[in-house]
Amino acid sequence: MPDQPAARRGAEDAVVVCSGLTKDYGQGNGVFDLDLTIRRGEVFGFVGPNGAGKTTTIRLLMDLIRPDGGSATLLGLDSRRDSLALKRRIGYLPGELPQFPGVSAGYVIGLLAGLRGGVDPGRVRDLAGRLDLDLGRRYEKLSHGNKQKVHLVQAFMHAPDLLILDEPTLGLDPLIQREFRALLAEAVADGATVLLSSHVLAEVEQICSRIGLIREGRLLRVGSMEELRTVRVHRIDAILREGIDAADLGRLPGVSEVEVDGDRLTCSVRGSVGPLLTWLTARDVLELDSRELSLEEVFLSEFAPEIRE
Repeated sequence: MPDQPAARRGAEDAVVVCSGLTKDYGQGNGVFDLDLTIRRGEVFGFVGPNGAGKTTTIRLLMDLIRPDGGSATLLGLDSRRDSLALKRRIGYLPGELPQFPGVSAGYVIGLLAGLRGGVDPGRVRDLAGRLDLDLGRRYEKLSHGNKQKVHLVQAFMHAPDLLILDEPTLGLDPLIQREFRALLAEAVADGATVLLSSHVLAEVEQICSRIGLIREGRLLRVGSMEELRTVRVHRIDAILREGIDAADLGRLPGVSEVEVDGDRLTCSVRGSVGPLLTWLTARDVLELDSRELSLEEVFLSEFAPEIRE
């Protein structure tokens, strides 16, 4: 059989496709003209300040709210017309957890499993054990972290083709966060695709193959960490034997955010580090360390002006 054209292969690999997706709440709130494609097997991270549109996008995909314009397909099905069929194939964790008064955690999961159908009770027990969740405790008495575990169990229990998770590690302790990452890796290895939003930027950087930055309802940039560093920015830390002239250093091309504390130098270099290295080689350098921006630093470079306003 001849190879398929790349465009066709890309379309077949697309699990989530948003085309001009719009929800306008007025006064600049909502999601606007969102074009996004998430491919099969990806773990896609959605990052942005509070109110940027992450949860609105997720609710649109889950058909919990209706768009004012545009469209979305998930797993090749229309998010609105095929909403019921899609919910059978999606594992969804909402950002705001629902309330279930007067019943146990196990009852909640059993109720949701019964609505879904075809859930293996052994799978539920295994997930509860891995997440250290006591199924016999009353749901309403659980801490937020333990309620989060309940809804992680229901999101993973039916081996979904697509996981849509809104702030999945909120309230979880580090050991359970690690177990969550293991569950995520196992799901992807079994063929699942993942869309998650999170404020834990180090975690997004660690587990996501691609990341989307969203602000004021508009998708700004999408790519891997390497691609998000479109302009090479390095953080430089150095210790010099002789004194440092901060004013002289600040005049070098690309050098900014210069901090001098005695013989210790910290600065950022945008673009080539050549001029700074030339400056340093003329001095007696005792230690030198260079690294690229983390996701947190990329995030702050994109959103810090907005956050300060």
